[in-house]
Amino acid sequence: MTTADEVVEAILADLRTTRQRAIVVDSPPGAGKSTLVVRAARQLATDDEQRMIVAQTNEQVDDLIDRLATDAPALAIGRLSSKDYRPSDRVARHAGVRCETRAADLADCAIVLGTAAKWATVTTGTWSWAIVDEAYQMRSDMLLRIADRFERALFVGDPGQLDPFSTVEGTQWAGLSWDPTLSAVSVMVAHNPEVRIHRLPVSWRLPASAAPVVSRAFYPFTPFVAGTESGQRRLEFGTRGMLGPLDAALDEAARSGWAWYELPSRYALRTDSEAVAAVVALVCRLLQRSAIAHSERGSHEVGVDRIAIGTAHRDQAAAIRQALDGTAVAGVTVDTANRLQGREYDVTVVLHPLSGRRDASAFHLEAGRLCVLTSRHRHACIVVGRAGIPELLDAHPSTEPVHLNAPVKFPDGWEANQAILAHLNEHRVAAAPHRP
Repeated sequence: MTTADEVVEAILADLRTTRQRAIVVDSPPGAGKSTLVVRAARQLATDDEQRMIVAQTNEQVDDLIDRLATDAPALAIGRLSSKDYRPSDRVARHAGVRCETRAADLADCAIVLGTAAKWATVTTGTWSWAIVDEAYQMRSDMLLRIADRFERALFVGDPGQLDPFSTVEGTQWAGLSWDPTLSAVSVMVAHNPEVRIHRLPVSWRLPASAAPVVSRAFYPFTPFVAGTESGQRRLEFGTRGMLGPLDAALDEAARSGWAWYELPSRYALRTDSEAVAAVVALVCRLLQRSAIAHSERGSHEVGVDRIAIGTAHRDQAAAIRQALDGTAVAGVTVDTANRLQGREYDVTVVLHPLSGRRDASAFHLEAGRLCVLTSRHRHACIVVGRAGIPELLDAHPSTEPVHLNAPVKFPDGWEANQAILAHLNEHRVAAAPHRP
């Protein structure tokens, strides 16, 4: 496999020499996508022309500004924003960053960053180069709104994560080459097959215990490897555990990088109180045992800022936050897969999307959702769910309609879920039987 450095150098060389309108970079989880965007932006900013960077959310824009301003403090950076925007701490601390509501007011900046929605309000001016970050999260209709603002673009994103968000039903456009609900990259490549696609081959986030699992389950045709070797990362505890399922799950996660904390099988509400209590108990016990993470970056204590809890639904996240209130772990990040995209933690605890359900809907089967939830960690991922999910999948095979000319996604959610569950079953820890 081509080394990561060779791929990055080939991408940067393309930026200098290409005459094509687009370059696409497919990035698996934690492959150094943001680092590549910063390097590409700095390279493109070496002449007197202004460059534009497009991200999909304000959080992504602020993160990129922080990375770029830290890496190149002398660079004049503009933040294109709405009137209601208030600079976050990571933006305000950089003296070289200026925020304005109009692109014309940032004419003296070498690079201007903004969300796709904000760039869509710019009606005058063109830029020779644009960088589109998290390009697979951008809908194709949004790309059409900003495409006349730049001559060439570098599209960087993760093809295995969640599809672009849409508030409307998209079946009326299914199969059309310009389907506005598809990702900007998929539509662009379909109409421009000559566009060169680079693939980053290494994940620097996922440990050696996780990269092969995630690669096989979600990236069967574009495999990647871990940037670290087995044993290079370790998770250990300052205190020994007691004889109980909570500590057994934590010990298994520390040993293997994975744990499947299995609750008794039964149908439950989406905000399953027993599952919520299990998630909270695992995180509290993790902090009580003073976990220490050892890696190529050194050693540090796993505090509340290095732990995340992932869910499929906002009401599940809200129920967990409420249960965390008043505990020592109230500061732990709790969010849905949509909002956890692009973020990184030492340990993640995941409430399985299919836990306790009677059916397996397209939403809960979406491969990208499970991919996000199981690929945020540097050391260990603990998945909480009720027994019976494999049987649920067998009883509810995919029944989504097949549309002519619509691209088929591989792997589908059914296959990806089975692959992850088969692996998790090797790291199963049964919870204590439920006592009503």
